[in-house]
Amino acid sequence: MSKGEYQFKISVVGDGAVGKTSLIKMFTKGIFEKDYIKTIGAQFSRFEKVIENDSVNLVFWDIAGQEDFDFLQPLFYKESKASIVVYSLEDNDLGRESFNHIKNWVQNLRKYCGEIPLILFANKVDLIEENELNLLDIKNIAEKHNFFSFSLTSAKTGQGVNEAFNLIIHELYNKYRE
Repeated sequence: MSKGEYQFKISVVGDGAVGKTSLIKMFTKGIFEKDYIKTIGAQFSRFEKVIENDSVNLVFWDIAGQEDFDFLQPLFYKESKASIVVYSLEDNDLGRESFNHIKNWVQNLRKYCGEIPLILFANKVDLIEENELNLLDIKNIAEKHNFFSFSLTSAKTGQGVNEAFNLIIHELYNKYRE
């Protein structure tokens, strides 16, 4: 028998093409679609998890990363209990720009949501040599912007995805449980 029921809205943000939609699909459905389809506005995904006999209902708001949709951000962020900020580890313009834009995403989240828990997903780890990865850069930006944690993820291979999403889910559950 369920002791309690919780519902949490989690905003998933980051530049376009960093893998937000793919990460959500890998976590909620266990699938990866290789074709890129730009998110228009926002998409919603529901997921339910049972923790200690409590029902935890999650609604992931997959928010478009393109600047065309910036004006919608205040509406999309409303009532978010936490956020996942995603950037690409790729060694190209997308990777560098998405890393540099982390601060902008955090500023907007703090402006519209206050001090909600934030986690950083360094995505597309399958596209780089992990031994060449500078974890110190990731750790430093996570600390600088008050992320409670960061994770290396790959929506394509599933590496780190379940663990990363479960970190944010347990963070929320522990914060709000009775």
